[in-house]
Parts: sequence; C-alpha cells; structure tokens
Amino acid sequence: MLYLKNLVYHPPATPTPILKSLNLELPPQQLGLVVGPSGSGKSTLLEILSGLAEPTGGSIYWGSSELTFLELQMLGGLVFQFPERHFCGGTLLEELRLGHPEIGSEQLKTALKEVGLDHLPFSTAPTTLSGGQQRRLALAVQLVRQPNLLMLDEPTAGLDWSMRRQLVKLLAKLKEHWTLLVVTHEAGELVEIADRCWQLTHGVLTAVEPRDLAARTGVPLSARALG
Repeated sequence: MLYLKNLVYHPPATPTPILKSLNLELPPQQLGLVVGPSGSGKSTLLEILSGLAEPTGGSIYWGSSELTFLELQMLGGLVFQFPERHFCGGTLLEELRLGHPEIGSEQLKTALKEVGLDHLPFSTAPTTLSGGQQRRLALAVQLVRQPNLLMLDEPTAGLDWSMRRQLVKLLAKLKEHWTLLVVTHEAGELVEIADRCWQLTHGVLTAVEPRDLAARTGVPLSARALG
C-alpha cells in the first residue's frame, strides 16, 4: 500500500510549491491514474516517488513503513515519457542488463514474457522494434528490477490508436501482479482500467471517481472496468 501524507515539494527557486500537501492511498495490485495539464507537477511527483528528487515536506509510506530518500530509489521503477529515446543497449540483452549484469537469463526472459516480447531473441536491436514494442521493452527493463511500484509518465504519448489499445490491455494485465501509478495529461483509454483516479492542478491533488473522470472525457466504462 502506497501512502502519501501531506507531501510538499517547494524548491528554493520557485515562489510557490510545485506540490502542495498531497495525500494519496494506492492499494497493492491496483492502477492509480493521476491526470493533469502540463506543468501541474505530474512528472515531479514521479521523480519524488522514484527517489530522483527529495520532497521538502510530508511523508511517504509503503505499508506501515515510512520511506527514506534512499529507500525510495529501491521501491519503484519509473518509465519515462518516450522511454525509447533513452535506450542505450545495442541489443535486448544489453538493454535489460544495464546496471544489473548479475541478472540471469531466466529472469530476463520472465520480464520479456510479462510484456509479450519473449518471442524475440536477445540479440534483437531495440531500434528495430515498433513503437509499441519499444514501450513494452521499457516496461520489461523496470520489471527486471522487481519493483514494488511501477510508475509510468505519459505511457501512451506518441502512439497510434492501435498501439495505445494494446498498451492499455498490457497494463491491465500487469496490475494483476504489480501496483501501478500512471500520470498523464489526457486520461483517454487509461481510465477504463484505473482503480483510483486523481486530478492534479497547480500542485493540488484531488481524488475523483473513475466513473466521473470517464464521463468528463467521454470514455464509456464497463462494469468490469469499474470493478
């Protein structure tokens, strides 16, 4: 269970806080969706939760344990917006093992299977994959680390309709085993699989029911999607 309690981020260079006393609860094996316009603090929130930036106030808990700045770096895996631009490995094997040379082939294959890429040989170059496959590879890179929390920044950005649908179906499958937190400026199809939703506006986080968010965006929700 992820808890944020009165989380604040106010760097010295900004006249007002970027994040203002955020409170959030996300149970295990659920997908939380944070929706907000550009500049609302979405990416900053993920950077804090992944230990890339340090909050200036409040607390972050996983279960009953309050996490330190260093512990946050071990908690989650962050998939950046347009993650394919950050690939460094010449092959799938190199990309999956970056920073983790000790990880065995079976664990790598398991991660690729989770995202539906286990049919590809390790020698495949990431640059030869389709856009949707590259997003799947970016997810596998994080799953290799076995994170408690999988975080995604604008995961459907730049994908066509078909690839977006495939990615949404994959995320629905992944939340059977993982806890996911997704931030986006446009809920789109993601609201169909969200268990909890929030709006982030000018650094203020407000809970909103998935049904209400879907109504605002014109996305129909099935009874199953609403749980």
